[in-house]
Amino acid sequence: MNVEQKKLYRSRSKRMICGVCGGVGEYLNIDPTVIRLLWVVLSFVGFAGVIAYIIAAIIIPEEPYNQP
Repeated sequence: MNVEQKKLYRSRSKRMICGVCGGVGEYLNIDPTVIRLLWVVLSFVGFAGVIAYIIAAIIIPEEPYNQP
């Protein structure tokens, strides 16, 4: 049985700043715009959204070039 595992990457094609929201959107099969809006709301509620984005940009690897 061949089960393809999904991996979380920062997107190369759907990026605005670092590709974090684009990568999360691709991973969850959600439009990256929705993820971006949620991240902005989280950032306005507190500074946690900005800190979380910076940490995610550092921790999440960038999508390899050979990905479809």
